[in-house]
Amino acid sequence: MIKSFNDVFASLKAKGVCKKLVVAWGVDEHSIEAAYKAVEEGIVTATLVGDSEKISAVCSSLGLDPSKFEIVNNPDELKSVAQAVQMVHDKQGDVLMKGLCSTDKFLRAILNKETGLLPPKGLLSHVGVIENPNYHKLIFMSDMAVVPLPDFRQKVKISGFLLGVARSFGIEKPKIAFIAASEQMLDSMPACIEGAMLSKMADRGQLGACIGDGPLALDVALDEESVRIKKLSSPVAGDADCLLFPNIESANVFWKSNSKLSTGVRQAGMLVGTTAPCILASRADSVDTKLNSIAEAVMSVSR
Repeated sequence: MIKSFNDVFASLKAKGVCKKLVVAWGVDEHSIEAAYKAVEEGIVTATLVGDSEKISAVCSSLGLDPSKFEIVNNPDELKSVAQAVQMVHDKQGDVLMKGLCSTDKFLRAILNKETGLLPPKGLLSHVGVIENPNYHKLIFMSDMAVVPLPDFRQKVKISGFLLGVARSFGIEKPKIAFIAASEQMLDSMPACIEGAMLSKMADRGQLGACIGDGPLALDVALDEESVRIKKLSSPVAGDADCLLFPNIESANVFWKSNSKLSTGVRQAGMLVGTTAPCILASRADSVDTKLNSIAEAVMSVSR
């Protein structure tokens, strides 16, 4: 069973999985180093689209061999992003990754109706993966980056994305917790009502192969002692694989609290709902986070 990112890399290498990574405006140290390490791990071949002089300078400063990459010279940031997205759109790449470009330029290219990666009437969302040494397995969560306040239909779609990523990691029936401020059924909280509705949909197989429960407060979703103290009977509580948060604020706070307040946490994240996974890493994200995100994306297209 995959319980850590080390397990993820081991699984991909054991299966001989190698996908094509395309980095949009891949001219910064962290993106280039992460892509290089992914190539060294054997899980991708990498194409860097951007200013070749800047790429060569970064490789030189880091002591990396630029021949490990295919470098597509495009010294214009906006045009290089569009070109990278076009390449993935045209099946010249399996995974897209944001380099040093701004998020708005990256998303604008992805959402282009002619050359972008979002299907008609599709929903763009984000799935993160957290390895926290205080929890016994990986945590899959959504949506901390794209949809501010998902309505019920959007929550159904986001649940599908979240569960799909978990299944790609080998979890046949992921346990999904629909998070609210309380596990009690409180009609004053929409998250409680919608959590219960999603739970019933899971019971009836409307979310595919999964075990769902909600509403669940975060403590009982993840902590067995809290479950015992509150005397809660649930097939998910204390052992959740997936967390569906009610809004972007709660998800984002959980994501950043893990990274800033817990030692030894490793993370990954990618856009979903697109025709190919798109790694929307922050320009400030560590090499490790970007490398893990590449592995998450490769896992998702290796089923």
